[in-house]
Amino acid sequence: MRAGVVNTQALARVARGLTDKGLGAHLLLGRGELKSGGADKSSILADSLEALLGAIYLQHGMDVVQDVILRLFTELLDEGGLLDWKTSLQELAAARGLGPVSYEVSSTGPDHLREFTAVVLVMDTPYGSGIGRTKKEAEQKAAEKAVEALAQLDSALPGESSE
Repeated sequence: MRAGVVNTQALARVARGLTDKGLGAHLLLGRGELKSGGADKSSILADSLEALLGAIYLQHGMDVVQDVILRLFTELLDEGGLLDWKTSLQELAAARGLGPVSYEVSSTGPDHLREFTAVVLVMDTPYGSGIGRTKKEAEQKAAEKAVEALAQLDSALPGESSE
């Protein structure tokens, strides 16, 4: 479970859901970081949530922090929001004998506001694309779309009913 939970996007999503303004509204950031949208950067939110959970552990112990973690992450666990889509796609492609999965990544924008676009290729065919603030985020989004596209192909195959 830890590998799924220690996922920047999942941690950031939970951090955004804390309080009515999200955890980012309660962070003390420098002027430059604030200008570049730092209060909503996934990496900053994820690191801050990990620090908050660490502080709860140090102050109140393992039982309390486990309760907090379960309360915060249950919904995400139930809906599969903690999945590592790149690993899932790799396993799916291997199980079906589809060959290696590759990613083509490009970026635009200035260094402090870089935006990455990833296209995932399975058997040299594009199956999904994603955009993110980091290369990893863009690849994860592309992999998620590819897994969904491959699942759609499965459901469209004749004779593949689940009856």
